[in-house]
Amino acid sequence: MKHTRQTIATRVSIDDILGPLDCTLDPSNRWNGWLSPHFTLDAARELSAQTLRLAEEDGYDCVDTIHVIEGRADSQDTVHLLEGGPRRHYDEEDDTEENLAIAVRIPWQSLSRGATATIAPATQQARKAARKRKITGRGAPRAVVVHIRWQYLDEGSDTAANIVRPDDEGLYPIGGWEWTWSFASWWCACGQDSVWHETQCPCGLTRDAQPKAPLGTAGVEVGKILRAVTPQATSALVDITGLARVCAVFAGDSEIDTADDTGPFDTETLGWADEVLRMAMDNAVPEDIAASGWELVPDERSAALYRITFPAALAD
Repeated sequence: MKHTRQTIATRVSIDDILGPLDCTLDPSNRWNGWLSPHFTLDAARELSAQTLRLAEEDGYDCVDTIHVIEGRADSQDTVHLLEGGPRRHYDEEDDTEENLAIAVRIPWQSLSRGATATIAPATQQARKAARKRKITGRGAPRAVVVHIRWQYLDEGSDTAANIVRPDDEGLYPIGGWEWTWSFASWWCACGQDSVWHETQCPCGLTRDAQPKAPLGTAGVEVGKILRAVTPQATSALVDITGLARVCAVFAGDSEIDTADDTGPFDTETLGWADEVLRMAMDNAVPEDIAASGWELVPDERSAALYRITFPAALAD
């Protein structure tokens, strides 16, 4: 897959079953709306582990599995037996449990010259060869990725499995036009979700600069509450002496009237913001204040007056 302006780096998943996994893909290359991701070898290894766990839980004859076979550029040819465990869903008239398996023959020394591994039935001869295999050599690492659809094994090993060949960038296309891959999401502290490659939330926070401490998250929530009434709000003063509360709200350098009868905020809105602060204070430690980016404001009447600056929201 050659990189174009349409190719992006992102993460994909299949519901809560597989992923999220880093990948590269063309968003316009879709099958019934589903994506066609290309994975690094490390991501393919992680996907393999996930599919094998799923197969152990649900039965190999219900799921596809991905396998990564490791070798060396100067290794001797090997045969590998990939076993799928017992067949759990069989004919009611036949109560035997058949072990699912296929064989993979790998010409390690020829891979760099364009040769490819081959799929074969798990015959007795293949099983014997697999038992004798020994990965030798000290050359460059090599890997072969195999995609097995165990439910179709009765139709032949060539139909049920294929070797996943890397693209021009060394990435492995897995599940495209076959699996229901979709963009993975990330959740902002404000409660908004975005697809993984859209790194800035409409509230102004970025994916990689999310608050970690409870007070930082509370500051974002307070900003969301106040901006729902007054979108131009940019900061607030909060006093955390005793019961935490919002003392003032600002739009730039101008203070916004917070009186219930004359300003835009009603008692319920400010009370909601106060409650968010108080709940966060219950779970906070002193170090959280500095970690949250709150700015101490000198004040004669309070030793714990802080300014919370809200992230700059994206323009509509």
